[in-house]
Amino acid sequence: MKRRHGCLHRLFLLAVIAAALAGFWYFENNVIQVEEFSLISSRLPAAFDGFRVAVVADLHGRSFGPEGEALVEAVRRAEPDLIALDGDIADEHSDPAAAARLAGRLAEIAPAYYVTGNHEWVMDDLPGFLAQLEAAGVTVLHNEFYLLTRDGQSIVAAGVDDPNGPYDQKTPAQLVSEIRAACGDPYILMLAHRNDQLDLWASLEVDAVLAGHGHGGVIRLPFVGGLIGTDRRLFPDYTAGLYRQGRTNLLVSRGLGYTGLPLRLFNRPHLPVLVLRAGS
Repeated sequence: MKRRHGCLHRLFLLAVIAAALAGFWYFENNVIQVEEFSLISSRLPAAFDGFRVAVVADLHGRSFGPEGEALVEAVRRAEPDLIALDGDIADEHSDPAAAARLAGRLAEIAPAYYVTGNHEWVMDDLPGFLAQLEAAGVTVLHNEFYLLTRDGQSIVAAGVDDPNGPYDQKTPAQLVSEIRAACGDPYILMLAHRNDQLDLWASLEVDAVLAGHGHGGVIRLPFVGGLIGTDRRLFPDYTAGLYRQGRTNLLVSRGLGYTGLPLRLFNRPHLPVLVLRAGS
C-alpha cells in the first residue's frame, strides 16, 4: 500500500508540474503585455503633450482570439491617439484578408498608420494586401509623411518601407529632407520596421522612431536580454524598450507573433505604448 501511495503521489506531482508548465507556456505566448513608455522632449509642441501611440508590430498573421478580440481590447484599453502598424502584420504564410480585417478593427479605435516589414515583401500579392488595408481605413505610408495638427500646432507622422522593398525606393535621408523642406524643422514621429538602424536615424536627427523586427530576441534571459538576433547572432542589441542617441529616441517592440518556430520564452507578446510629453 505504501508503494502504491508513493506512486500516486509522484503521479500527482508530475501532473501538477505538467499543468504549471502548460500554463506558463500559454501565458508566455498568448497573454499580451502592455508596456507604457514616456518620452519627454522640449521639441514637442505643447498641444501634443500626452499624445499616445500604440505600437502593433510583428503580428505575422496571429489573431489573438476570434477576430483578434484580445488584441483589439488591449489596444482599446491603451487609449491611443494613433496606432502604428509597424510591419510584418502579415507574412508569406498567413491569411492577408484576416490581417487586413484585424487592422481595420484597430483603425476604428484610432487613426492607424502602416509600414511594410521584411516579410510582407515576399508575400504573393503585396499590392492586394495593401489595397485591403486601405479599404479597411488604414493609412499606408510608402516613404511618405502626414502633418498631424492639434490646436494650431503640428507634428509629422512618417513611415519608411522596409529595405526588402524596391532597390531604388526613396531613402530615409530623402524622406527626412522632404519633410524639412515642406515643414521646417518639425517634431518627427517615424515608423520604421527595422530595430537596428539607430545610427542612421540619429544622423538624420529624427525625434522618435518606432520599430519592431527583432522579436525581443525570441528568448529573453533575466538580467541579460534577448538571446537570438534576426541575423542569428547571440545577444543582439536594440531588442526591446527605449534607446536614445543624440536627440533621437528609438522605441523597439518585442512584437506579437512568431516567425518560424512558435516560441516565446520570458518574452510575452508585446504592445508598447509611447506617451509623448512636452518638457525639458
